[in-house]
Amino acid sequence: MLLAATMQSAMAQSNENNAQNDADEDIEVITVASERRVKRVQDISASLTALSSADLERKAVERLDDLQFASPGLTVTDAGITQSVNIRGIGLASGDPDVTNGVGTYIDGLFQPPIVSTLNFYDVEYIQVLRGPQGTFAGSNSTGGAIMVNSRRPDVDGGFEGNVLLGVGNYNTKRAQAALNLPVAETFAARVAVNYENRDSFYDSIGTEPTTAGSLDEKSARVGLLWAPTDGAEVYVKYETTDKSNGGFAWRPLANTEFAAGRTDDIRELSYNTDSYNNESADTLLLDVSYEFANGITAKWVSGDQVKEIDNMYDYDGSSIGDSTQKQVVREDQVSHEFNLISPDEGVFTWVVGAYYQKNEILVDIDNGPFPVEINLQNEKITKGVFGQVGYDINDDLSLEVGLRKAWFEAGILPGAGVVIGRGIPGFPEGGIPVAQISGDYEDDEMMGKVSVNYAPNKHNNFYAYVAKGYKPGGINSETSSFEPEKVIAYEAGWKGSLIDGQLQPTIAVFYSDYENFQNTNLDITTGRNEVYNVAEATINGVELALNAHFDYLRLDFSASYVNSDLEPTQPIVNTRLPGLPDSPLPQCSGGLDPSSGACFDYGPYLATSDGGNNLYAPEFSFTAGAEYLFELPNGAFLTPRINYAWVDEQWTSLLYNPTTDLLDSRGLWS
Repeated sequence: MLLAATMQSAMAQSNENNAQNDADEDIEVITVASERRVKRVQDISASLTALSSADLERKAVERLDDLQFASPGLTVTDAGITQSVNIRGIGLASGDPDVTNGVGTYIDGLFQPPIVSTLNFYDVEYIQVLRGPQGTFAGSNSTGGAIMVNSRRPDVDGGFEGNVLLGVGNYNTKRAQAALNLPVAETFAARVAVNYENRDSFYDSIGTEPTTAGSLDEKSARVGLLWAPTDGAEVYVKYETTDKSNGGFAWRPLANTEFAAGRTDDIRELSYNTDSYNNESADTLLLDVSYEFANGITAKWVSGDQVKEIDNMYDYDGSSIGDSTQKQVVREDQVSHEFNLISPDEGVFTWVVGAYYQKNEILVDIDNGPFPVEINLQNEKITKGVFGQVGYDINDDLSLEVGLRKAWFEAGILPGAGVVIGRGIPGFPEGGIPVAQISGDYEDDEMMGKVSVNYAPNKHNNFYAYVAKGYKPGGINSETSSFEPEKVIAYEAGWKGSLIDGQLQPTIAVFYSDYENFQNTNLDITTGRNEVYNVAEATINGVELALNAHFDYLRLDFSASYVNSDLEPTQPIVNTRLPGLPDSPLPQCSGGLDPSSGACFDYGPYLATSDGGNNLYAPEFSFTAGAEYLFELPNGAFLTPRINYAWVDEQWTSLLYNPTTDLLDSRGLWS
């Protein structure tokens, strides 16, 4: 439970009441970052959830994983150092650093690496969750969709204004957020925002080594500078930094697995015998330059430099009866550039062309104990693309849009990657024994695109349909092993309406997707290492509904998603949750070698097949509903009580489909 108070300066202006009084025009006009233009939500040819800053507050959306309770069809699941983000069952189901996102998350136009993603939202202007492939604009990391987070920028015309939020709660929670707009000159403004949250762990430590796993200490700060020398020119620079620690991963062993004997009876109790910790940091430098020429064409350049790092130690067996540990140091450096030319919004023809470049350098150091097994991975990825979209108004009611993107992807394992065992153990060389050197290169390319048709006979109705192709690049496991890119062909049709003078806004969308080469991770018995491989094809179809209503002082909203997915049977895979697997990578015994030699292992008893089933992280049903009423109080004050409820169906996490170890229960959330 958290109690919070928000204060705004006397010169601050609230747009919420103005928006509420607009009736037919109260559909927010927002910048659709995926299409580089300003459009009404009702005019966009795709299913999406758009949340203003006021909506985020109403629905208690504070972090990325909260979005799944405000946007049906979206799931966000913690997976160690990453989060598995999926829309309609398509996205990311592997924590391997060689696998790229399938749902791209963008903050202020910059693609986000999948680590250090559990941070607080603060001073946010709006968030969009776009469903379905977004290949034309979001590129090769958006087979399932894209999440666009846009922070507030300085406002040269906004005056001196700011806000402060202070909160306290149980578990000794303390929270503070503040933002301040500073109009330095007629053409120059700055905005500063800060975030702080600290609380105790949700868990009781009962093990031999006290732990604060599940606690939180997070500090963030953002400085934005905006220079607008002319009406058509803007230069925006942003620097943001975050430090977060949470005491380590809070977990207990699953039933019927290797460490089940040390499992605590109470889900809120942790029994560790290892000093656990988890420290995360993120630094971002953004440059956004735009210039509108006299003919109305706008040139835009967005450049970013990001560094994200994780340093953690955790009790690998999650109990006090084992002594397995794992230390991870993960760092990802990303540099990206995007250049756009954008036509004026007016006219029968509209167009956008652009080019994109992104380079990622990834360092992963994993140290396992008590027997030392060190895994070092150093990867480099380069993503390039050129894209364009043309819009044509066939008549006043009917319009057509065609977009294409050509993407190129390269990945390589840098020198020094490999596996070393026995370092520091008597009888082993001082530096240990290298048992594997990992090397190799990979590249692919793909053409993506989208064709959409809009029919809007009046401002109250918009019918649309589209077909789109999405692509997520493949990658490399070693010099002799690689995996293929994922591909999605998606079809969607929908209606967006505005009824009763705009007070009632219903939407409906139906969709169907063919999904190829789903990427998953499992143990390769030829090497004994976890590697990425491709699974058989899948089909996904469903329907999404949304209804927003605003009658005077009463506001209601409801949205729901039904996803029916079918993944084909898979090849035999290793059940890594069974006890007895070797601590170090060993190949399958062959040629007369006996497992007792210690040079190989018999994986036969661990192999299992799957008859197929639902896509991973694809709940069949999900919905969210909310209601609020505004009460006027004396002296111009008002009170707005609100209640929300969200529900997400059960979802599978592994292709073995074991209800005991691989099924996340359904969840309901009141706020």
